[in-house]
Amino acid sequence: MDESIEEGSLVFVADGEDGIGSVRRLLPEENAIVVYVENAGDFVIPAKGVRAVHSGKVMLDVEHLPRPVLDAIANARKSEFPH
Repeated sequence: MDESIEEGSLVFVADGEDGIGSVRRLLPEENAIVVYVENAGDFVIPAKGVRAVHSGKVMLDVEHLPRPVLDAIANARKSEFPH
């Protein structure tokens, strides 16, 4: 796990897109982080699910995320757009 990840860092799936949440907690013993995804809650993200860390941002690797996390990401911005 990249040591530059800090609690409170914003989490993204791609550069230039809006953030989908933030890092809640580091789990070094599990080589993972806990990420709060907007409108969905907390999820444990394994180290392989992190693609890059830079400028205080954590970029996720969607190819290595469990289905529940992908579903949460897809719904992260739904409340911003009225039906």
